[in-house]
Parts: sequence; C-alpha cells; structure tokens
Amino acid sequence: MVASASTRALWRGAISFGLVHIPVALHAATTEQGLNFDWLDKRSMDPVGYKRINKRTGKEIDKEDIVKGIEYEDDHYVVLSQEEIASAYPKATQTIAIEMFVPAADIPFIYLERPYYVTPANKGEKVYALLRETLSRTERVGIARVIIQTKQHLAALIPSGRALVLNLLRWGDEIRNWENLGFPAEGAKEAGITDKELKMAEQLVMDMSGKWDPDEFHDSFKDEIMKLVKEKVETGDIQTVAQPEEVELQRGGAQILDLTELLQRSLKKHTDNEDRDRKPARKPARSTTASSAPARGANKRRAV
Repeated sequence: MVASASTRALWRGAISFGLVHIPVALHAATTEQGLNFDWLDKRSMDPVGYKRINKRTGKEIDKEDIVKGIEYEDDHYVVLSQEEIASAYPKATQTIAIEMFVPAADIPFIYLERPYYVTPANKGEKVYALLRETLSRTERVGIARVIIQTKQHLAALIPSGRALVLNLLRWGDEIRNWENLGFPAEGAKEAGITDKELKMAEQLVMDMSGKWDPDEFHDSFKDEIMKLVKEKVETGDIQTVAQPEEVELQRGGAQILDLTELLQRSLKKHTDNEDRDRKPARKPARSTTASSAPARGANKRRAV
C-alpha cells in the first residue's frame, strides 16, 4: 500500500527564473517505513537517550564545555566558534532559484537524493502548469539552489505527470570516483561477450519483464516484525511510553506576478544580452581639433 502525501507544507516560497516567480510549497514525497527500535529502560519503561561522553576519560561532560572542530589532518583540528559557524550559513531566500535548464537524461541517477512534491500556492496554478508543460515538452529539468532549514541544496525541478518534483541532488564532490574499482570494459565486444551469450541474456530479461508495480514488493523483515508486534498487542503484552511533541516548522510567503509581462521582459533581457555580447565595442570618436588640455580641464571639472 502506498502512503498518501502529507497536506502540511514543509517549506513555502517561490520558484524563480528570469523575472518569473511562481509561489509554491514543498511536501514530503517519501516516508520512512523502516523499523525503529527505541532504547527503553526495562525497569521503568523510560526512554533511554544518549549522553555526552568524553571518549578518552569515559566521563560525561556539560554542553557548555563542548566546542566544534574540523579535522584537517589525523588528530589535528581547527576549532570554530558558534558565531563563525553561524556566519557561514547561507541566508534563507525562500526561493527555488533555477540557474539553468538541462536535458533530463544528462543527470545520472546516482546524483538523485531526496524528492519533494512541489504544489502551487497563492493562485499560481496557471504559471505552475505552464512551467510543468514546458519542461515536459522540451524534456528539460531545472537545476536550482534552494535553502531548507539553513542548509543549501542543489536540486533538479522535474515534471512528473500532474506534478513538479523537486529532487535534491548530491554535490559533485559527494560522488566517489570509480576509476579504481575494476569494472569490465564498456561494450559487449570489449568485455569479451559473444553474440550468442548476449542474445540468450536479452531473451531471459524479456521473459522476466513486466509492468512496474511497487505494491508487489515488500520488506519481509518488517512484515515479520510487525506480525510479532500485532500478536503481542492482541495478547495485551504492551507497555506505555511517552512520546515527544512535534515541532511546527516556520512558513514563508511569496508574491505572484503577471506571467506574460515577466516572460516578455525575461526574453527581452536575454536577447539584449546576446546582442550586446555579439556587437563589437564602439571606439570613441576622435576630434582632429581638440587638444589634450581641454580633456584635462574636463577631467578637472568633473573631479571638483
């Protein structure tokens, strides 16, 4: 069974490209369905948390005695103050700032990290739909930067059916190099695969092919654990544990602007920039009668 999307927005702001701003909200597109085994004190059924322990002495220390450091060499750290760390945080702009549009096929799946549903807000349905249809027809995705909870992310704005999905991307330096992992050569002939072997493998793949249905696949470990939980609940073998309260996230806002006018202005600005780049710089006119003295005088008058 597929879980329904939450109607509570995690983030509110606007999609921005050129002079166009589309007010939107982000909603979680996935939900964690794994099992969380919480630690409990068997004597009192109280939750068990983590202590701040000095790894060398084994003693608990106060929060006030903790500083943050970055290890730049083995066992050598640079300590940063809270003020220094805070100053490095990017300023929240409440915008999904698209920097360029690229072919959807150009982004390897290994860069995809976490999806969010993007919904229109503040009567931005038409502008939202226009961007979605444009991306679908051009087979492009928007590459953008967005700040969520003080952290800057690279993201791809991707059309998916009726929705736009903002998929957070991993940064380039987070992808490990595979050069030394010993992959076979690319290409059937280069990898020593015969035509007969390739045809047999292709036939096997086609025989095992089917239509994708996520409901056909289940986490067998989770199913078995939840079966045991259900049995214990039915026999009354349960304990009561207090749960922490949920914290409501802050919400921002955005203003919708006239789409047609902004598209025209954005296109005109883009065309003007291209014309200016192609047009050679005009050399200043040279007078045959003017001497250098008036020029110095003119400079002197402007400096006063």
